[in-house]
Amino acid sequence: MATMLAPVDSREVVRCDDCQLVQFRTFSNNCRRCKTPLDSVPEVVALPIPALVKHTVETLPSNQLPVAAAVRSLRMRAGLSQRQLALRMSVPRTYVSKIENEKACPTLGSLERLAEALRVRVCDLLKTGRTTEDEIRELVQDDFISELMPYTRKLSGLQWSSVLNQVRELTAVSRRSA
Repeated sequence: MATMLAPVDSREVVRCDDCQLVQFRTFSNNCRRCKTPLDSVPEVVALPIPALVKHTVETLPSNQLPVAAAVRSLRMRAGLSQRQLALRMSVPRTYVSKIENEKACPTLGSLERLAEALRVRVCDLLKTGRTTEDEIRELVQDDFISELMPYTRKLSGLQWSSVLNQVRELTAVSRRSA
């Protein structure tokens, strides 16, 4: 697989990973010196079962978006190069690179194409690492919520609806008066 160095006047400068020759990408997509393919696709014997990407807020650098980390992680897990992912999405390879390096923020349409190309759901690209179980655990530890829980378990559907409407009214009034 070649290393992309810089695009020059619609010609791509790459380095052969085998012989390290820096060259323009050829039409045959082979190295001029050693004749090996510049975009070698590794032979996959068995595809790994895709698992959801789990990023925690602590593991991400403070300025890194979960989307960028998720795209890179899912792409690498699928064994795809940026070029192969870009071909699946029908976008330039540089756009995939910009998303992964946080130089571009993908639109909703791009997120949908990314998810389709990576064979995941859009929500998997947007996860911040907090699972539903983590959120429930955090809620249960809240003093106010834990005090309400014994009472709310006894409510019927109609009573739940009534309580919810009352909370909405209370918050609407406090917003108006603020």
